[in-house]
Amino acid sequence: MLYLIVSSLLFSLSCQRQTCVPEAVSVIPKPLVTESGSGCYLVGPKTRILVSADDPNLLQHAEYLADIVKKATGFRLEVGKREPGGGKQADEGKDFMVKNAILLVVDESQDQLGDEGYDLLVEKKGIRISAKSTAGIFYGIQTILQILPTDIFNDQMISDQQWAVPAVHIIDRPRYSWRGMHLDVSRHFFPLEFVKKYIDLIAMHKMNVFHWHLTDDNGWRMEVKKYPLLTEIAAWRVDREHQHWNERTPPSPGEEATYGGYFTQEEIREVVEYARQRNIRVVPEIEMPGHSSEVFAAYPQLSCRGERLFVRPGSYWPITDIYCAGNDSVFLFLEDVLTEVMDIFPSPYIHIGGDEADKTQWERCPKCQKRMREEGLSDEHELQSYFVKRIERFLNRHGRRLIGWDEILEGGLAPEATVMSWRGFEGGIEAASKGHEVIMCPVSHCYLDYYQADPEFQPPSIGGLITLKKVYSFEPTPPVLTGEQARYILGGQGTLWAEFIATPEHAEYMALPRMTALSEVLWSSREQRDWDDFNQRLQRQFLRLERMGAHYSRGSYAVQIRTSLDSTSGRILAHLSSEQFDPEIRYTLDGTIPSKNSLLYTSPFPVDTSVIIHAVVFKGDSLMERPAEKSVIVHKAIGKAAQLRTPPNYRYPPLTPNPLTDGLRGSDRFNDGYWQGFHGDDLDMTIDLGKVETVHRVSSGFLQHQWSWIFFPVKVIVALSEDRQSWREMEMVNTVSPKEGGVVMKDFVAEPGGSPARYIRVHAVNRGVCPEWHPGAGDPAWIFTDEIIVN
Repeated sequence: MLYLIVSSLLFSLSCQRQTCVPEAVSVIPKPLVTESGSGCYLVGPKTRILVSADDPNLLQHAEYLADIVKKATGFRLEVGKREPGGGKQADEGKDFMVKNAILLVVDESQDQLGDEGYDLLVEKKGIRISAKSTAGIFYGIQTILQILPTDIFNDQMISDQQWAVPAVHIIDRPRYSWRGMHLDVSRHFFPLEFVKKYIDLIAMHKMNVFHWHLTDDNGWRMEVKKYPLLTEIAAWRVDREHQHWNERTPPSPGEEATYGGYFTQEEIREVVEYARQRNIRVVPEIEMPGHSSEVFAAYPQLSCRGERLFVRPGSYWPITDIYCAGNDSVFLFLEDVLTEVMDIFPSPYIHIGGDEADKTQWERCPKCQKRMREEGLSDEHELQSYFVKRIERFLNRHGRRLIGWDEILEGGLAPEATVMSWRGFEGGIEAASKGHEVIMCPVSHCYLDYYQADPEFQPPSIGGLITLKKVYSFEPTPPVLTGEQARYILGGQGTLWAEFIATPEHAEYMALPRMTALSEVLWSSREQRDWDDFNQRLQRQFLRLERMGAHYSRGSYAVQIRTSLDSTSGRILAHLSSEQFDPEIRYTLDGTIPSKNSLLYTSPFPVDTSVIIHAVVFKGDSLMERPAEKSVIVHKAIGKAAQLRTPPNYRYPPLTPNPLTDGLRGSDRFNDGYWQGFHGDDLDMTIDLGKVETVHRVSSGFLQHQWSWIFFPVKVIVALSEDRQSWREMEMVNTVSPKEGGVVMKDFVAEPGGSPARYIRVHAVNRGVCPEWHPGAGDPAWIFTDEIIVN
């Protein structure tokens, strides 16, 4: 009997002392310093959240944490103020811990953390977050949520769950001050609740700017009290949702406009406050002078033509309808609108668009031409500059700063303007070089409305391809900038246009997980970024998104094929990889499409003769994307040492370490990772074969796509040498017209007829600039090459 009593007592005590089994620390974006400890802290009903001061923001962050914890755990943590006392260390608010509490401490002396950094310490006794500001506290809370079990992101209570937080010390701060996400609500209107959910996703990723694209040709989405027709007329269009965006028919006579919507000023204030509580600034965008035809459906007198238009139900290109720059009533209207905008949005930045403004109407408009003469403007680009500068002066008088897309550089940049560089990096480089603030969001890396995987396996999109890995490769600060110039790069943002995105679910799917990759680019130090490490942590992020009920993509299932030279055996090895974590890759070498029973890729395999590799990723029995196909051309230069006199342009990073001598040819897409671009520069490369070889043929592959500013070289000079002293040269002159349309690929071939050589130099001469007839006349021309083949 005594034995039974003792056993029962021991069992009862063991149940009370729960074994702490935390999940591994997996945080995105990756913190600056992470030092794991032993054991963990168990969050339970008796855990308190204590704040160090009666700061309303600090208390809001404490309540925010308590609210999230309650949804999943069923218990709400008590929020209160830490009582003074406890010794010198406690009063300093640094090196102390309160038992069974999550302590939030603002310590303004922690300059090393910056305005948004934090210091998080988890011990068996409790948790402490200290920061210089409440913003840092908020980001420390986001990290706590990520190191709790992933079930913490459930909206429903989870029973029988241990809420263990692993012992860890994290010191963290962001790299960039501008970490943003954009949402277009003009092309398709999204409800208020989704806008809030989008803000929650931004906050979860430690991003701090919500760029709200409120107006465009397809609908005006903000209530303006002084101009009610903007929401009565300009917010609505005829319903053509059943038609392809690019083929939508205009309204029939008398047809009612039923698709659209708008946000009242009260709703917008609600969004602004919701975002503020999550340390997010809402930057509104009111488009001008172009992308404004919806306004002319309500107020036609503001356009150059003065004709009443209809709100466009779909694609509108070129965007010829434009505010009349010669009409002072236009500026009165815009100042009235911006006055109401500034009353609602406390953001120091107001975005005015400025992109894709076709100036045809300005060229024909007597008022605009009169304005040009009066102001001494030489062309319509300078007229746009006049327009932007006039709006900027108005904003500056009210203590605000103007942001515009990089087209605002044309004709002269407004004195205090901030440039959002979208057409590439060039606009941002130019603006930073002139001492202007820049937000980088190049279409090559940040346009999240582009496909993220094989279109055949994806919902409709506007086109293009920007994979998760491509986003992760984004470097916002171009290396061509000096240290002084680089400080003008505020950061970057993801851009989500909504032409082909009609539902919240689709919007989430396009944003996630590319938003996740971008968040690490903008927060974590460049040296810390590692794709494989990120991909492993991403698997835990997927679980969090599932618990939240978010719609997200798993990314691309395409197989990337690269080669290397085995230094021991001298054999060429083929490497197969995918964005997917630990994928099942099946491949063939006989020209057939792989099946579930084809060779399973486990490690790099030798390729001794030229071969075509087909490879796919399977998930269960399902093929997840079209097979990758790549010819491996075995030749003498693969993997051999090579020197480039001028490095290729950083905008097109290669997939392989030796992209011009890896045996792999590029596709008809110059940005596929197999092509290397030289911007205004020649390709001048010398290959060392390691010993004297008999060379019969040297072939260099190039691509021309003149509408992308890419041209064939003027000529290619191939030179051979045995000692790098005396050279034998052969010259191939280009015979293809630079006006040739579409994508053209061509090999420039030299046949030295069995000459002995150890060194091979290939010099492709760039034409320098785009020709006079070209839209980019005078701009630096590109040459793109994919492989130098030596046989």
